[in-house]
Amino acid sequence: MASSWTGDRVRLRAVEPDDWTAFMRFADDDGRRESRLDLPRSAESYRAWTREQAVAECDDDRFRLAVEATATGELVGTVGSHRTGPRSGWFECEVTIGVDHRRRGYAAEAVVLLLRFMFAERRYHKCLAAIFAHNDASLALFRRLGFTDEGRLREHVFFAGRHHDLVMMGMLAEEFDQRHTMSRP
Repeated sequence: MASSWTGDRVRLRAVEPDDWTAFMRFADDDGRRESRLDLPRSAESYRAWTREQAVAECDDDRFRLAVEATATGELVGTVGSHRTGPRSGWFECEVTIGVDHRRRGYAAEAVVLLLRFMFAERRYHKCLAAIFAHNDASLALFRRLGFTDEGRLREHVFFAGRHHDLVMMGMLAEEFDQRHTMSRP
């Protein structure tokens, strides 16, 4: 039987200490895009962060997983649940794929694997995604996956010298099941 964490293109796995160089590269990629500008970080800070992630406990279903290309075994991104409302049954997901690995289906498959786990195994009812309004590629990805626009937080985030809108998108467990199936096909 195939693993619940492996699809045709990607395998989701725990973050390992040796992943620090890839995460540093992903942060550099973000710095070149029109996104929030963070202070530069040292290589040692990435090494320490991946060591911490490698032994971190899953806290209230908030976690980050590495996205690895099945064809090459290369770390291509990250996916995770970073906010949860277990009492109401919602969680918020995020996905990042390195610039050199985009447009290959990795993000879509990683999100579907994550949602299948959270809906079928953790019994969440709804997934939310918060996406910058100017990020057309991410908006298109989540719409293709079946997420619905639920609202816009106007001028909600400040970076690059101005305020930016945030689009809130959502998908219910039954919508996911109709489109992608809860159990592995």
